[in-house]
Amino acid sequence: MKEEVFVNKTLKGTGVSSGITTGYVYLLERGKISIKKIALKEDQIEKEIWRFKTAIKKAINELNNIKQSIPDDEVRRHTFIIDAHILMLQDDFFSKEVIETLKREKINTEWALDIVVSKFLSSFEGIEDPYLKERGQDLKYIYDRLLRILVKGKTPGIETVNKKAARGIIVAHDLSPADTIQLNLNRISGFVTDVGGRTSHTSIVARALEIPAVVGVSNITSLVKNNDRIIVDGDEGIVIINPTREVQRDYIARQLKLKSLKKELLKIARLKSETRDGFKIKVGANIELLAEMDIVERYGAQGIGLYRTEYIYLSRKTLPTEAEHYHIYRKLAQNKNLEYITIRTLDIGGDKFASQIEMAKEINPAMGLRAIRLCIKEVDLFKTQLKGILRASAYGPLKILIPMVSGVEEVRKTKAIIKECMEELEQKHIDFNRDIKIGIMIEVPATCMISDILAEEVDFFSIGTNDLIQYTLAIDRGNEYVSYLYEPLHPAVLRMIKYVVDVAHNHEIEVAMCGEMAGEALYIPVLVGLGLDEISMNPYSVPRAKKIIRGIEHSYCKDIVSEIMGKESPKDAEYMLRKEMARLFPQDFMKCYDE
Repeated sequence: MKEEVFVNKTLKGTGVSSGITTGYVYLLERGKISIKKIALKEDQIEKEIWRFKTAIKKAINELNNIKQSIPDDEVRRHTFIIDAHILMLQDDFFSKEVIETLKREKINTEWALDIVVSKFLSSFEGIEDPYLKERGQDLKYIYDRLLRILVKGKTPGIETVNKKAARGIIVAHDLSPADTIQLNLNRISGFVTDVGGRTSHTSIVARALEIPAVVGVSNITSLVKNNDRIIVDGDEGIVIINPTREVQRDYIARQLKLKSLKKELLKIARLKSETRDGFKIKVGANIELLAEMDIVERYGAQGIGLYRTEYIYLSRKTLPTEAEHYHIYRKLAQNKNLEYITIRTLDIGGDKFASQIEMAKEINPAMGLRAIRLCIKEVDLFKTQLKGILRASAYGPLKILIPMVSGVEEVRKTKAIIKECMEELEQKHIDFNRDIKIGIMIEVPATCMISDILAEEVDFFSIGTNDLIQYTLAIDRGNEYVSYLYEPLHPAVLRMIKYVVDVAHNHEIEVAMCGEMAGEALYIPVLVGLGLDEISMNPYSVPRAKKIIRGIEHSYCKDIVSEIMGKESPKDAEYMLRKEMARLFPQDFMKCYDE
């Protein structure tokens, strides 16, 4: 049977790291490890436990060796994700679960490991938030490494790829963060995978290394072969197999243009975020890990608009202590280059991490006992985190952000718990900022409609557009059949945002936006026109946001908002906005207008 040869075959995935590259395929095939399921006799159990413990040690040694083998200081700064995997391997809860399953069921290590990991992964299945869902991928990487050690004695390294591939592009079913951080960037110019998402740690590493990458391309490993030429467009999420010379020339021209644009944006990164007619809007960053602070500073964010604390819980199987919270937040607070750091309290349900909390199975956990609802119910859990934040507030401008608020009673209960925490710290003569600012997320339509009442209770608002749009339009943005209805310029969404901004300013409090809408350059004139005080986004998006802000006038943006608010159709509003942005910023938006 003749092998099919593709020419100009275009595949769509998710662009997770900006840039365009062209090169030859290096197909990384590790193959799936088959698990033997063996019932044990009593006298074989201790040997299996020894095998498991030995595999854990080997896996930790492998990861430590990877860290030590990275010569580049700039790359070494991003080994924090490998540290997270080492901590997961060292977690007693995880090891005990595998050993107890092995002993109870009298089964071999591989089988017991598979049962435990499958159980843990099932807890991630009901999570709608793509960032939180991707944390399950970290557990899969640990599982895969242990399984390969148990079956083959070691995990195949990526050294062969680094030696053989000359300006190659890796194509694989998946890459772990450890794989990605070891890539020799003198030989590897990009990568493409069958699976993965924007918020996976592999994608985070790719962005940190600034290597073009597209993930979630479904079956690309079955469509390419070694030495096929491909183009990877990390901005558009496009991969082209065996492009013609004409297509190659076009993409090489785009590649040069992107490099030039990137240099220009990094020059803008440190400049003020102020419109031509003097309107100031703060541009902050959304992060999840301390090690991202270097990126935040390099790309010019004024502060942290959203520090997600979920990873503190999800990277382990025991609840973090007050001291552990404090040490993390203190490191944030001590950064003197940031004007503010907004720490969002726990925003997941109790079923997503191991604890003594007894949680009922919920049909729709996204609208169930999660975020502030869980924290008010489990006060000790909440106070542990709050005391950590309060103690760290003595060292810098920390703010507390409460998620998933739907009524004034939740806010008042939260404030009462914070007051209790303050009193307990005072009794122990522990210093903290008694005037720490407390804000709430506006991400539920009900919260918008009572924002005038809530404004009397808090110091600031932060609009979370991801959930606000989803709940307002009654659509699941992860559902491919209705995701087309996820429209930030829908009149209902814009009216809600405008109402919240007006209410906040009437009560003399600031209003920020930390959802994905804030990071889309196309929407920035709308957000400026609506009068937001702050927008917060992925750190890499900050320079481009500043470029747009500095190239427009506030008066013009208010006119744009008036015109858009008059449109009945979100599509008409978007077309009009794209056309305007193509006129104002032809280098950045001409392609958007052509679509």
